[in-house]
Amino acid sequence: MMRIITGKAKGVKLATLAGDTVRPTTEMAKEGVFSAIQFDLAEKTFLDLFAGSGQMGLEAISRGAKSCVFVDASEDSLKVIRKNVEKTGFSLHSKVIRSEYGEFIKSAGKRGMKFDFIFADPPYEKDLTPELVKRLVRAELLNPGGLMMLETAADSLDETKIPESVREQIASIKQYKFSKCYVYFVRMKEEEIG
Repeated sequence: MMRIITGKAKGVKLATLAGDTVRPTTEMAKEGVFSAIQFDLAEKTFLDLFAGSGQMGLEAISRGAKSCVFVDASEDSLKVIRKNVEKTGFSLHSKVIRSEYGEFIKSAGKRGMKFDFIFADPPYEKDLTPELVKRLVRAELLNPGGLMMLETAADSLDETKIPESVREQIASIKQYKFSKCYVYFVRMKEEEIG
């Protein structure tokens, strides 16, 4: 059973997809991620990429984020996300988009969309971590000092796969292990002063 851990919608039970097609972020990983960012969420913008049930974005709104964009390629996932958005009462703070991740990143970049936090939980077997870092940085979807959090099954962020031009824009990369998964925290540099 998935639920909102804390905040405005604390305790609300969330719907999930039946079967094994979606693997929700574990309660342990969710708690770990939000413990790390909870004091920085107020009035911030959040992107939940490969959103599944939408639990990460809804947790962010519950804890004070101003808004969340939920992106998933599956219509079944989007139905569950919309149901959960309604259950939590966060319709005014939520935008649900059906899109393949690469198409969304490209179009969002062209439209100048910006986020303070991006959480992405792609299918483990595809090992998209280096690719996501590269695409998200090049599309400039994160505000200066923004943070992307990428969930993966293994210690898989090979920084040599990230081009130098992309690495130059990153302030830090930290890895956290939560039971059987890893979450990479990739922090963008702040804007130069002066």
